[in-house]
Amino acid sequence: MKKNTFNLEKIFDQLFPICRSITGDGYRKSFNIIKKFIPFKKYKYQTGKKVFDWEIPKEWNVKNAYVKNLRDKKIIDFSQNNLHLMSYSTPVNKIMPLSELNKNLHSISSQPKYIPYVTSYYKKNWGFCLSHSQRLKLKNENYKVFIDSSLKKGFVEWGELLLKKTVKDNSLKKDTILITSYLCHPSMANNELSGPLIQILLYLKLKKLKRRKFNYLFVINPETIGSICFIHKNLKYLKNKLISGIVLTCLGGPEKKLSYKLSRDGNSLLDKYFIQMAKNKKTNIRKFDTNGSDERQYCSSECNLPVGQLARTVYGKNKEYHTSADNKKFVRLKMFKETANEIFKFFQDNEKKIFLRRKQPYCEMQLGKRNLYPNINSPNTWVDSSDKILNSNDQLNIINTILSAADGKITLSDIDIDKKYSYKNKKNIYTKLKKRGLLY
Repeated sequence: MKKNTFNLEKIFDQLFPICRSITGDGYRKSFNIIKKFIPFKKYKYQTGKKVFDWEIPKEWNVKNAYVKNLRDKKIIDFSQNNLHLMSYSTPVNKIMPLSELNKNLHSISSQPKYIPYVTSYYKKNWGFCLSHSQRLKLKNENYKVFIDSSLKKGFVEWGELLLKKTVKDNSLKKDTILITSYLCHPSMANNELSGPLIQILLYLKLKKLKRRKFNYLFVINPETIGSICFIHKNLKYLKNKLISGIVLTCLGGPEKKLSYKLSRDGNSLLDKYFIQMAKNKKTNIRKFDTNGSDERQYCSSECNLPVGQLARTVYGKNKEYHTSADNKKFVRLKMFKETANEIFKFFQDNEKKIFLRRKQPYCEMQLGKRNLYPNINSPNTWVDSSDKILNSNDQLNIINTILSAADGKITLSDIDIDKKYSYKNKKNIYTKLKKRGLLY
């Protein structure tokens, strides 16, 4: 079988013009292109299925759409730019005056050159999108409106790929990291293609990493409804196995620094890493809120999974957002690779970290029988030492702090006791505790 070589610009150019939505042929075509590089297993839920508080919608496909004047001149043409048609528009074939057509036109007066991206997934509707400057030129006359689309029973589909660990590490209570992005926006570079393309770059890098003590779960889905389906199918596994996760979105714009949005609890592996990066002024940090992408689903209510979101030019903060201006000129393809390298560095560093987990997880451990605590407790033993590394109080302080925190999710470098204790001090005590059988 011929091996597929990943050419970033070539794949970008293949994906960009495809008319994608949350269902349909455009989504499947895009999925199959990405599947050449990440061998996703496809899952699907059928139209009408109840998924938590949602219902899988009908599948939408479109062949053609336009608005003509009665002199047969096309005024708005879907074949020229798929953003011209509101996603999930129902079929239309009629002549109407401008006054009626205007009710179904969408433009942005403050950005007169851009075509907006508009959807109506869950309520039957139709519409065309155009630049405001073009809209102002429309004459007060009759127009032929034609939309050749279909809404039929079909599927919401998503992909999963578990890149399995190669090294067993019993110190990890949870051992899976989620790397996810969405695939449903047509002809958008920053707000759509940056996520899946960087996801491919990360997969190719992690696959080459010979020693992996984590599973890396790659997921691609239509935004919102797709992640809801994925969670619905995998909630038990995610609750039991997920130690951290990241939603990749809007990573291609001109901003220099990455911007990380914390998970709801703000204490996952990725949260801690990017908080430290922000302290070093290398990234920006955003607090968790309910605006954004699929992290809203992962962090919702009793899901409350440790999933953050990573962006560069953040959605809603730039005039190009959800418009035709979010194109190849707006993004920096070379930054896709740099961003993938930055994220991969975290995974590399994370693989080297020492995770702390006790063999006996409940209450304090009996240290006296292991010669780690004076069996005669008196004011004299407070300054005595059974160990030559540190005085007894210092040793006991480090031991108790490590054992108290060792839940399988915290690392040795996370342990914060006192600045007078070096990492070497903590490492020596960790080694002692492991030899005595207290830690995995």
